[in-house]
Amino acid sequence: MLSAAHNELLTRVGPGTPMGELMRQYWIPACLSSELVADGEPMRLLLLGEQLIAFRDSAGRVGIMEHRCPHRCASLFFGRNEHNGLRCVYHGWKFDVEGNCVDMPNVPLAHDFRQRVKAKAYRVVERAGFVWTYMGPRAEAPPLPAIEALMLPEEENVIRVHQRECNWFQSLEGDIDTSHFGFLHIGSLDVKDVDPHSMHRWGVVDRAPDYKATETEWGTMYAAYREAEPGTYYYRVAHFLLPFYTFSPNGSIEDQITCTINVPMDDTHTMTYNVNWKHKTPPLQTLRNGEPIPGLVPDMQYLPRTNDWYGRWRLVARRDNDYFIDRDMQRNVNYTGIQGIGRQDQAAVECMGEIVDRTLEHLAPSDRMIALTRRRAIAAAQALMNEKKVPVTVDDPDIYRGARGGSFIAPSDVDWLDAYAQKLRTAKSPQGVLTTAQAAE
Repeated sequence: MLSAAHNELLTRVGPGTPMGELMRQYWIPACLSSELVADGEPMRLLLLGEQLIAFRDSAGRVGIMEHRCPHRCASLFFGRNEHNGLRCVYHGWKFDVEGNCVDMPNVPLAHDFRQRVKAKAYRVVERAGFVWTYMGPRAEAPPLPAIEALMLPEEENVIRVHQRECNWFQSLEGDIDTSHFGFLHIGSLDVKDVDPHSMHRWGVVDRAPDYKATETEWGTMYAAYREAEPGTYYYRVAHFLLPFYTFSPNGSIEDQITCTINVPMDDTHTMTYNVNWKHKTPPLQTLRNGEPIPGLVPDMQYLPRTNDWYGRWRLVARRDNDYFIDRDMQRNVNYTGIQGIGRQDQAAVECMGEIVDRTLEHLAPSDRMIALTRRRAIAAAQALMNEKKVPVTVDDPDIYRGARGGSFIAPSDVDWLDAYAQKLRTAKSPQGVLTTAQAAE
């Protein structure tokens, strides 16, 4: 159970809030690069409770700025994106991607004061298929995160994105809750139907594992473990990385190069990005006969895109239609009656409400990682607020290289952290991207 005060601190992300200020120390994935076209229409962008405009100019540069024109506060969403700048349609004032006013056509030349006017604009870079923005206070921005999946060329990754109508941490907690996998996703799966040669079968044999969890330099990590063959454990290891990244355990740690990013749009809406290296081994997803596991086939259908603040990447299956739950399917085919692992997760985190009241919870041993991660995130926000202390990952993003999620088998007499470190040293990395353990060799 979390106190109401700590729940408030954890969930609020607007300007001036402790958690919002913590996130602003880092580069933020603002949108996909593919969403912006040179000289195309400006896009409304909601980030950390701020109403912004994103556009790509004639030279291909991206600008992200406050949506209100600094002249009379008309929205630059209606602006003309032309000739390397965005021109407000109200009086014609024009701004470049850095927010500089470059034209005041309604002001006589003798009274022109464009050099004293600047739209509030944030720094922008592009990498790995994302537009990143720095919304923090520093004159010189920190480095980008050294996360494996986010250091690869865009063509090496598969990126899935969808909007969730709930708080960012609520969404993130679903990623680090390994216990739900054996129920929400494969609750009706019988072990006799699983490939007997797959190590992941042990997760079906025993759906109530033991847990280890610890704080790390990058955030927190955990291992769910259960007995496998005599003298061995089957481990599912995953991570939370400040400020809003998670690495899942759903696949072999040998090549599990993936991450999930839960970017707060505001306090009650989250943009969730799933990034996967194209060449990683698929997780448990088929039966021993090669057929898909019932209910797991993805079903990412989107509503038509609109221009309002919440108009991007909304799924057709949503709270309003109960995620198309099929009670007959629930009785006879799969555990939930909901099709698709993503949709099942969406239903679970959104049905709690926009911001869950964590004072009503009764946590179990399986929630050890969730409890630890809450404390870690709250402590980081309080340290910044009270001591002006930023997390070490802000200035040393190579620390992220020590983390990778995934599953593996290890001797039961080897400490779980030692077993993890050994697996990390032999893990596969794309050319040019090394884990910390490999770089130290």
